[in-house]
Amino acid sequence: MQKAKIAGNEDTWSLVQNVKQGDKEAFMALIRIYERKVFILAYSFFRNKEDALDLVQETFLKLYQKINLFRSGENFEAWLLQISKNLCIDYYRKNYLKRQELRSEKKVEELSLPDEANEDFHQSQEFREILSRCVDKLAEKQRMIFIMRHYNQMKNEEIAQILNISLGTVKSLHFKAIQNLRALLSPYMGMPT
Repeated sequence: MQKAKIAGNEDTWSLVQNVKQGDKEAFMALIRIYERKVFILAYSFFRNKEDALDLVQETFLKLYQKINLFRSGENFEAWLLQISKNLCIDYYRKNYLKRQELRSEKKVEELSLPDEANEDFHQSQEFREILSRCVDKLAEKQRMIFIMRHYNQMKNEEIAQILNISLGTVKSLHFKAIQNLRALLSPYMGMPT
């Protein structure tokens, strides 16, 4: 992981040029440098390690196929993460929503919730299921940012860099996600809407 910190634009550009010429070692170096960021992005979509790892493989396969489309002067990391994000969106639309529907045996309305005054309420499995379903109802970018921030413990600056958006946009979308989650959770927690 040390390489990721010291690899600057010039190093990345030379690696990309070498990959374009068929250098497999240069391709492996790009994977080592960027696989963690691609994994974090994919995991933020699915919160499932196996699916995220599959998307990491797909991302680097697509990178290898499309490397000749990368142009000098572009931000390689942003370009790569855009490839990954597009693959995640496609995968989510095709597979994940159907799989989630099949897995859910109970409707949220049928869950028996413990008393909200009970200290174990927030640790309960049923609450986690409700929270997960509510998070899934958020708009795509709000959901991604909420997951990256709260499930992956990432800082706003890291999220902004990975998603290639401004820090202000991250903060605004996170704020909206929290507001929307409060509204979605309020019926289950005995809070006014």
